[in-house]
Amino acid sequence: MDTTKLAQENFNRHIGQNKYPGRGIVVGKSSSSDSWNIIYWIMGRSDSSRNRRFVVEGSTLRTEPVNPSLVIDPSLIIYEAMLELPGIYLVSNGAQTQIIHQALSRGATFESALDTCQHEPDAPHFTPRISTMLNIKNGSPSLTFSILKANIADSQLTDRFIFRYPTVATGLGLGITTYRGDDNPIPSFIGEPLILPCEGSADDLLDTYWNALNSENRVAIALKQIDINQGPSKIFVRNRF
Repeated sequence: MDTTKLAQENFNRHIGQNKYPGRGIVVGKSSSSDSWNIIYWIMGRSDSSRNRRFVVEGSTLRTEPVNPSLVIDPSLIIYEAMLELPGIYLVSNGAQTQIIHQALSRGATFESALDTCQHEPDAPHFTPRISTMLNIKNGSPSLTFSILKANIADSQLTDRFIFRYPTVATGLGLGITTYRGDDNPIPSFIGEPLILPCEGSADDLLDTYWNALNSENRVAIALKQIDINQGPSKIFVRNRF
């Protein structure tokens, strides 16, 4: 099958026609400029999960409560979602972004950092921890995705999946989400990262993904645009609140 057609089919099925894919990460090459794009969004079914927005501080993207008085447990909803080191760009759906950043800073690896993490302890859903590293140092780009999810036989154990890619085609991206649909408990994402569209400008891409997300459950979306030659990055944000 043509990869562009496959990307659109994956997008329609898993995002556009899916009431609750949960949090999601897409990393790809822009079709309209010489840049990489990292897209991250958050969704929420409860008032607590929806009580968030994205805030940009330099090259860092973090979540913060819209109304701090409504926060019951910040540990799973307030975190740094995007961090970077020279030539290395990180995104995740939780506190592991900082854990990976600290590990890489002291010479450890992406994988060893995640060996210290487990899936989220939010029974009965046991939300997966999803993380991605884009490494464009030394002119040899690589993408690494991680999914940490509850073991089907024993939810106290964590299954660990690592996917590595040398690059992606221009106008396409690879993506993962926390869930694959809306149910109770919410079913976790399964399989390898999906080929997804990455066409257009930063605003075009934000519109494409934001408009496809279920309007009742979407909370915020961000896109980090990175110069193909390791130039400065810029973050664009859309918040529901």
